[in-house]
Amino acid sequence: MQGKKKAICTTGFIIVNIGIFLGIMLIGKDGDTMFLLEHGAMYAPYVLEGKEYYRLVTSMFLHFGAPHLINNMLVLFVLGQRLEPVTGKIKFFLIYIFGGLGGNMLSLFFDMYAGNASLSAGASGAVFAVMGGMIYVIIRHRGRVADLTVRQMLIMAAFSLYFGFASEGVDNVAHIGGLLSGFLIAVILYHPRKIW
Repeated sequence: MQGKKKAICTTGFIIVNIGIFLGIMLIGKDGDTMFLLEHGAMYAPYVLEGKEYYRLVTSMFLHFGAPHLINNMLVLFVLGQRLEPVTGKIKFFLIYIFGGLGGNMLSLFFDMYAGNASLSAGASGAVFAVMGGMIYVIIRHRGRVADLTVRQMLIMAAFSLYFGFASEGVDNVAHIGGLLSGFLIAVILYHPRKIW
C-alpha cells in the first residue's frame, strides 16, 4: 500500500525549485552571484550582522545555473519517490526543510569559526537531509526500502560527499550538516510499528 502513495511533497519541492529558477532567469541571471545575493542567497555577514536570518531558508531554493538545479532535483526525485510514501507527507516535509536548515546553520557556524565569508545557495543541503533520512528509514526497515538498501545509500552518500570535496565552490559543510540533520530528524519523527 505504501508504494502506491504519491510523493506530493517531493513533486511540490521540485516544482517550487524549478519555478524560482525560471523566475530568476526572467528577471536576472541565474548564475550571477551578486544577483543571487540580492535575492536571498546565504552570506554569513548578511545573516549575522544584518540579521537577515531568512537567508537560511531562501538560499535552499536558489541555484547557480541549470546543471546545479538539475543535479539536485534528480537526486531529490529518486530519493523522495521512495522516502515520502514511507514517512508520509508531513514528516518528509520536515526532514527536507529542517534538514536543509540544519545544514545551512552548520555551514554558517563553520564560516564564523573559520572566518570565511562565502556565498552559498542550493537545495543540496536539503537533498542530503533526505538522503540521511532515507538511511535511517532503511535501517528501521531491516535494511531495505523499495529497491534501496543501506549499502546502496551509504555508497551514494559517500560518492556524493566525495564529488563535493573534489569540486571547487561547493558548500561541503552544508552537505554534511544536511545529511546528519536529516538522519537525526528521522530518528525523532519516524517510529514505524511492527517492522521487526
